[in-house]
Amino acid sequence: MRRTAVLAAAVTALLLPATAHAAPADAAPDRAAAPGDTVTMTVSEALDALDIAPEDTTEYKRSYFRHWIDADHDGCNTRQEVLLEEAVEAPEQGARCKLTGGLWYSAYDDTYINGPSGTDADHRVPLGEAWDSGAADWTPAERQDFANDLDDPRSLVMVSARSNRSKGEKDPAQWQPPAESNRCEYNTLWVVVKTRFRLSVDPAEKTTLASELANCPDDMLTVELAR
Repeated sequence: MRRTAVLAAAVTALLLPATAHAAPADAAPDRAAAPGDTVTMTVSEALDALDIAPEDTTEYKRSYFRHWIDADHDGCNTRQEVLLEEAVEAPEQGARCKLTGGLWYSAYDDTYINGPSGTDADHRVPLGEAWDSGAADWTPAERQDFANDLDDPRSLVMVSARSNRSKGEKDPAQWQPPAESNRCEYNTLWVVVKTRFRLSVDPAEKTTLASELANCPDDMLTVELAR
């Protein structure tokens, strides 16, 4: 079961509880930090701590990331878990976690969606972008963990299918949410996910993130490292 998320979580709900293995409060993720360690820093510090590297241009296939698994064997796959948690109005749940009805809010385009068919579970950092930013060197198990990350509610979000298809595999230099009200949250959480999985940023991506985040609160972030 996915860790409880708050749908209204804008930038004000970016913190996660520290674990028993927490690193010092001012620590950025370094080579000595291990999966499960917790790092706390400002958004700008987190962005500056990300490695800058050109994108990997080796062939990417979506099948390299096994996704929408039922990790806890409760009958609901990853997408369905996110649907259930982020519903504004809960859907009816039938056999094999078949969901009908319900209402969801898509922050990317500031719209409400009736029924699950008009929604997509979006990877904040798309699978293709993750591949280009370091995941090409991961094991299949590590890529599966990334694609189904329910341990940090900031990794996946329900959005309208239209906005998700528009975003595709693009990074922030290539795509920003149509709803300007969502851009601080969007770019902040992009940095969170890249920090959590130790993914790099390319130069244009970092420039855009720095520009967008310059207009946003430089909040403290707490991130549990996944790798």
